[in-house]
Amino acid sequence: MIGRLQGLLAAKNPPQVLIDCHGVGYDVDVPMSTFYNLPGLGEQVTLLTHFVVREDAQILYGFATPGERDAFRQLIKISGVGPRTALSILSGMGVDDLAQAITLQEVGRLKKVPGIGPKTAERLLLELKGKLGPDIGMRTGVTSDAQADILQALVALGYSDKEAALALKALPAGVGVSEGIKLALKALAK
Repeated sequence: MIGRLQGLLAAKNPPQVLIDCHGVGYDVDVPMSTFYNLPGLGEQVTLLTHFVVREDAQILYGFATPGERDAFRQLIKISGVGPRTALSILSGMGVDDLAQAITLQEVGRLKKVPGIGPKTAERLLLELKGKLGPDIGMRTGVTSDAQADILQALVALGYSDKEAALALKALPAGVGVSEGIKLALKALAK
């Protein structure tokens, strides 16, 4: 219903901000990653939003980037993860870190976030696999087109995202696509 707010930043009280939009003040809950990047009080701010309506409340959540909002929306789809927990996850780790933890199936990184236990962390890994980030390369720290091609080739050959990412990390910098695939396959065969 409310997709974006643009106005003056009237108050900052973590994790909530007040945005004055032409005389109407909106309380918006934001992750700490967004909070730290807000301008000073009285300055113009634009936030992408997600509006949650419950029986007892109507709450507006705000995000600095589309990626944060998309990750939030993916998180709240998971059973047992509500908006507050999703906000906590995004405050505890960035979207790129979260996507990488999901891709590499790193339970330990997720359990470090306050409020996330072993069962919830496992559920996050299972249900978010392949759903965060625009492509697999961004989720695994790929820094070049050649690395992205190598990673996609390994996944196409049937290796898991985690196996492919680990093999990619072992490759020398600047390796070509065909040579990189050969080296990665040798490393995975061991």
